[in-house]
Amino acid sequence: SQAAKMKLKHNINPILLQFINLIILVYTFVTYIPWYIFSGSRQAIAKAKQVKARPVNNKPGGAYRSVNSLHCLASVLYPGCDTLDKVFKYAKTKYKDKKLLGTREILKEEDEIQPSGKVFKKVILGKYSWLSYEDVYIKAVNFGKGLAVLGQQPKTNIAIFCETRAEWMIAAQACFMCNYQLVTLYATLGGPAIVHGLNETEVTTIITSKELMQTKLKEIVSQVPLLRHIITVDGKPTTWAEFPKGVIVHTMASVQAMGAKADIGNKQQARPVPSDIAVIMYTSGSTGVPKGVMISHCNIIAGITGMAERIPNLGEKDIYIGYLPLAHVLELSAELVCLSHGCRIGYSSPQTLADQSSKIKKGSKGDVTTLKPTLMAAVPEIMDRIYKNVMNKVNEMTSFQRNLFILAYNYKMEQISKGYSTPLCDSLIFRKVRMLLGGKIRILLCGGAPLSAATQRFMNICFCCPVGQGYGLTESAGAGTIMEVWDYTTGRVGAPLVCCEIKLVNWEEGGYYNTDKPYPRGEILIGGQNVTVGYYKNEVRTKKDFTVDENGQRWLHTGDIGEFQQDGCLKIIAFDSFFSLIDRKKDLVKLQAGEYVSLGKVEAALKNLPLVDNICAYASSFHSYVIGFVVPNQKELAELARKKGFKGTWEEICNSPEMEKEVLKVLAEAAMAANLEKFEIPVKIRLSPDPWTPETGLVTDAFKLKRKELTAHYQADIDRMYGKNVK
Repeated sequence: SQAAKMKLKHNINPILLQFINLIILVYTFVTYIPWYIFSGSRQAIAKAKQVKARPVNNKPGGAYRSVNSLHCLASVLYPGCDTLDKVFKYAKTKYKDKKLLGTREILKEEDEIQPSGKVFKKVILGKYSWLSYEDVYIKAVNFGKGLAVLGQQPKTNIAIFCETRAEWMIAAQACFMCNYQLVTLYATLGGPAIVHGLNETEVTTIITSKELMQTKLKEIVSQVPLLRHIITVDGKPTTWAEFPKGVIVHTMASVQAMGAKADIGNKQQARPVPSDIAVIMYTSGSTGVPKGVMISHCNIIAGITGMAERIPNLGEKDIYIGYLPLAHVLELSAELVCLSHGCRIGYSSPQTLADQSSKIKKGSKGDVTTLKPTLMAAVPEIMDRIYKNVMNKVNEMTSFQRNLFILAYNYKMEQISKGYSTPLCDSLIFRKVRMLLGGKIRILLCGGAPLSAATQRFMNICFCCPVGQGYGLTESAGAGTIMEVWDYTTGRVGAPLVCCEIKLVNWEEGGYYNTDKPYPRGEILIGGQNVTVGYYKNEVRTKKDFTVDENGQRWLHTGDIGEFQQDGCLKIIAFDSFFSLIDRKKDLVKLQAGEYVSLGKVEAALKNLPLVDNICAYASSFHSYVIGFVVPNQKELAELARKKGFKGTWEEICNSPEMEKEVLKVLAEAAMAANLEKFEIPVKIRLSPDPWTPETGLVTDAFKLKRKELTAHYQADIDRMYGKNVK
């Protein structure tokens, strides 16, 4: 079984193991009756076995809907709240003095000189200070009115290019109230992409931070001729000499002060209607220039309505930690879900998230330790990193400690697969690991890329919570499917949300049909009010990716290939582009002999190896085998080189054909264990001495692979691995 393959290997004496298994059996038997009587897990097991979605008709290719919205798709959270400003006003009235947005104070900043001579900035942070719903509302109202004083008109574009922080959300709420169209740009985008987004949307005002103004905007501001106002969210910036004429820099506080003094005038006229554009969200651009997706008020509200329904008991007791880019649809949607349900949102960053994070001074506390969140969203890249770090620590334990951890891990895996809980293991063995994320997480939301079964099960076991793996795109306002909390299966993304329906259409070229047995397969189409308006100033692409049927239902053609299983849950067979629709079906490559390879499937099977920090699979239709580019883990590869007697610098190890062969052996073994077909296993690889970061341009800010850029970067290696005549 899949669970057996995911179990960890121990080296316990067989006779001792028999004795331990006997004790476990007795323990399980003794605790089963009280568990059965007192635990709520019985209901969860029953729910997990229920059908979660059904087709609306018996025709092949009929749309599937959640059993909770078979007759009518959900589109609003609260009656009458059909625009985002109304949703926030409702929440402000209901939760007036409750805490909403939290930020940690910087107590001390220090420069730490590394042995290599590099200087790292380290911070010591204080407690979270909070703004209430009322505080945030007043700040947003004043900011919106201040922007009007600067000349911002309703239904015109305004850009935000800023890190995830409370001021980002305040600025967004101000724009929603005043019907300004918020153009969102990732803080990690390169100069040409920023210039493209700002010029295409013709913005005159950009909201940013002092750091981004100095590091990114300073270089490109002269290439944005229409720009008139730069607003910094974190105080007065230092002036720079080469500041272009006609551009004025303001602080957010000064704009709010202008708004507080301003005459409100005809404020009723500025209010949005549901079909008005709320956000123009520029995708991270895994190929080519980023595209702006136009998302209306009703699109976002439908999406967050569907998402909220999958989080049981969501409310005032919940604390969400916000650290992913708010310019990403997953983070924006998650925070709007929390804001509309009375939850607190504490802000963080990947550099300050945990006690071990790069900017946290040794001995001081990271954000999760201080905040103790109950809800958290994560992309698989971050979960994979946690998985590897914990497993490396396990490997460094004494033999006794390691075997104890492995026994508990494997025991809990068995219990989870049956739907049972393990409170004793949770409190004695996994408590320390759980504390890495604050110790209170009750649901982990995951999206942005495929999550491997091994990582998902690891998070279930060690963090003692369900992983709500979801599927959606910027073009569907982030909404599509999310797994229910009592569904502990792996390799699936759950049933359609209550706001949308999903159907599969035949993809003849790939041999996927919605009449396939035992399960219908095909290209995934998402329909519902969450399906967005289209691409900004790109009618051709909009017509290609969006269609409207005879009933007036709008459909998004995702380019992803999926299958509906017996209980109505969706399984993704091949990913085109999780959360960002760029090139159709690019994940599937037809090899010379006619077999289709899913590159994402190959990568997901291999990227959790301790030896692999990152991997990109590559295949050509003119050849019969898969190759790959691998960023190896420095510590693991150095140890492997030592064992094999290879000496040299890091670059020499990575460039060594001998070490390439050794790493290939490890990859092949893992591929076989993950049930990859023989033709899916990489035959040749290139070891990269340099990591792939958003700054290199080889991955997006969400660490999704940029296949086009990676192909160009490694073209010489592709030629070498395939021979000179690769096309």
